[in-house]
Amino acid sequence: MTVLIPKGTLVVSCQARADNPLHGPVYMAAMALAAEAGGAKGIRANGAEDVAAIRAVTKLPIIGIAKVWDDRFPVYITPDFDSAARVAESGADIVGIDATPRPRNGEPVERLIARIRHELGREVFADISTLEEGRAAAACGATYVATTLSGYTEETAPRKSAGPDFDLLSALVESVSVPVVAEGRFDTPDLVAEALARGAHAVVVGTAITNPREITKKFVRAIEARAGNGP
Repeated sequence: MTVLIPKGTLVVSCQARADNPLHGPVYMAAMALAAEAGGAKGIRANGAEDVAAIRAVTKLPIIGIAKVWDDRFPVYITPDFDSAARVAESGADIVGIDATPRPRNGEPVERLIARIRHELGREVFADISTLEEGRAAAACGATYVATTLSGYTEETAPRKSAGPDFDLLSALVESVSVPVVAEGRFDTPDLVAEALARGAHAVVVGTAITNPREITKKFVRAIEARAGNGP
């Protein structure tokens, strides 16, 4: 395994869904350049087109994912080898996958990790939601395990309102030998610093940096709440 993301650094997730005004490879490449100029040491991106556009403008390591939506299955982050191959061929150095044991339209996690490592020659970034899933992904050969899905699976949904899952982060740091990445609901520099203090190899931040629409909504909600409280 080759650890491409430097320890103690920030990775910026440059993603925008189809309903977002910033959707599209041109905007995501610009966002990645802005993140690099700000000091980010890695980029997370969704889809072959966005990955290729970002690869064309930066040498930073790219965690490439492919979101494949299917109402029959809860797993949508790079659920199969074909989706992994597309982002790898587009320039991703690391392939991010949903490494939970939930049903998927693709091969089992252990086989998917092995194929990405051996057939594509790429490192694997395993998004997990529990300690057991993190241990299993590391045992199967994942290069990194990340807390990305804590709060976003049926089992862990109650955690979503509590901010980043620091308990999971700390447990993973103590339990696995691969780098542990903190991801999910990190929306302030203080939270990022706390994750690094708890042993995170790196921290991924997305919405709080790269989604102006959601950032604007946060400010507007604060203004409206104050107005509702009167002078």
